[in-house]
Amino acid sequence: MRKETKKFYFTVEGETEKWYFEWLQHTISKAPAALYTVKFDCLIQKDPLKRAKGLVVLEKTEITHVMDRESEEEIHVGQFETALNRMKSAEKIGKNIKFNLGYSNFAFELWIVLHKIDCNGPLTHRRQYLPLLNSAYAEQFENLDKYKHEGNFKRILGKLTLDDVGQAVRRSK
Repeated sequence: MRKETKKFYFTVEGETEKWYFEWLQHTISKAPAALYTVKFDCLIQKDPLKRAKGLVVLEKTEITHVMDRESEEEIHVGQFETALNRMKSAEKIGKNIKFNLGYSNFAFELWIVLHKIDCNGPLTHRRQYLPLLNSAYAEQFENLDKYKHEGNFKRILGKLTLDDVGQAVRRSK
């Protein structure tokens, strides 16, 4: 019997987030226990309003905008607030679009860490996730750029399961 397809819309800031959602879509859809086939319409787009303007929708549509709050520096706080304002503006253009916010504390790396280990201590900079990533995934990345390289990041994804996703959700609380 063919499973019903459920479609979800995302905007993300970068490639690692997009690769994660592609992996998650594939992993959920192939799971024997999955009740649905999922389709993630995931676009790298930092501006939620631009995404909304370019989307043709026929019914109420929810989009989750996944972004980082890189630091408390003025530039990063400003970027975060601008994105929130653009989400509000996007909801007012008459397309029946609702935006949801999905963000990681500092960086998406936190979400990836939470799949394998707890992360309860305070961090003051995104580069502090590197030792946690290396420990959680038995890796030795020299820096975050190496971790974010497509082959390396997809190797990390290959170490994940849907149970790990559930653990990340529980740890995030």
